[in-house]
Amino acid sequence: MTNIQLFGSKARQLAGLDISSSTVKLLELTGGEKEGYRLERYAVEALPRDAVVDGNIANLEGVADAIRRAMRRMGAGIKNVAVALPASAVITKKIILPDGLREQEMELQVESEANQYIPFALDEVNLDFQVVGPSAASTEEVEVLIAASRKEKVEDRVAVAEAAGLKAVVMDVESFAIEAAFELVSAQLPGAAKDKVVALVDIGSVATSVTILRNGQQIYLREQAIGGNQLTQDVARQYGMSPEEAETAKKTGSLPEDYERDLRRPFLDTLALEISRALQFFFTSTQFNAVDYIVLAGGCAVMPGLGEVVRGRTQVETLIANPFAKMSLSSKVRPKNLLADAPSLMVACGLALRRFDP
Repeated sequence: MTNIQLFGSKARQLAGLDISSSTVKLLELTGGEKEGYRLERYAVEALPRDAVVDGNIANLEGVADAIRRAMRRMGAGIKNVAVALPASAVITKKIILPDGLREQEMELQVESEANQYIPFALDEVNLDFQVVGPSAASTEEVEVLIAASRKEKVEDRVAVAEAAGLKAVVMDVESFAIEAAFELVSAQLPGAAKDKVVALVDIGSVATSVTILRNGQQIYLREQAIGGNQLTQDVARQYGMSPEEAETAKKTGSLPEDYERDLRRPFLDTLALEISRALQFFFTSTQFNAVDYIVLAGGCAVMPGLGEVVRGRTQVETLIANPFAKMSLSSKVRPKNLLADAPSLMVACGLALRRFDP
C-alpha cells in the first residue's frame, strides 16, 4: 500500500521519538512484558521557537539538530525509531470485515471503505489498517482500525528523522501511543481500574487533550486550547523577559515572590477549571455521569500543587502519570530526573513499546 506504514512493523532495536511543539524526546526500553520492561535511556531536548507549529514541522533543520543532540546524550546504538503523527493529522475509523480474509483481500476491502470517508484522493494519503480483534456483534467478523494521513505529513516526520541519521520504521498516532503507555499507568490503580472511567489529561505547551478511557477503550476525546506556554507568556509580560528567559526562570524557580500569588496559582486554577469543563462536556454528551480517576500527563503535570487543585475543583481522585513506576532502570537513568520528566514521556514511552509488538 505505502512504503512506510502508519502502524509499522516490529524492529529488533527501536527507540521512541516524540516530536512535540516544544521538545523532542528519545527513549529506549528493553526487557519485555513477561520479565518486565526496563528503561534503558532517554533524552529530552528543547526545540527552537516555532520549529513545530500545529503539529507541522516548520523548521526541519532546527528539529533535526535537537534530535542529534538527544542522540548524543543517549549514546551509540540508536538507529530505528517509532515516530507519531498528531491525532489531528490522522483520520481513523473502525470498520467490520468478514473474518478469515487473506491480506490482499483485506487490503482491497479497506481501500474501498476508505474511499467513502477520506476527503482526499487515495494516492495523496498513506493508508494502513490493523485488525483490532473479533467483532462484538458476530464471531464471523473482525473489527479493523483504518488510519489515513496526508503523505506530506508522514514524509516530514520520516525526513526529519533521516536528517538526524535515524530511520523511521514505525509511524504511529500520538493518541494511540499515549494509550499504550497509559496501560502501564492504569496497572498501578486499584484493581487495574477494571470497569472504571479514567480521564487522561495531557497538558502540553500549547494544548490540553482530555481522553476518557474505560477498560483501555477510548470513549471520549476533547482538546482545549490551553497549555504551559500561556504561563510562560504571562511571566514574560509581567517581568519584561524573553519567552526563553521566562521558560528558564519558571523551571529554576528564580522568579519574584509575587509570581506564586499573581501568576502561578491563577494558572493552576484556570487549568483545573478547563479540566472540570471538559468533564462536564463528557457527561452531557454520553451516558456517563461520573469519572473515577483523573491521570495528569504532559510537561505541566509536574507543576507543584496541580494535582491538589484539580482534585479540589473536580472532587475526583487525581494522580500524576508515571509509566515507569514498576520498571527497572538502567544506571544511565537518574531516578530524581525521571520523576520530573515521566509525565511528559508518555508518547515516547508508548512509541518505544512498539518494539514489543507481536
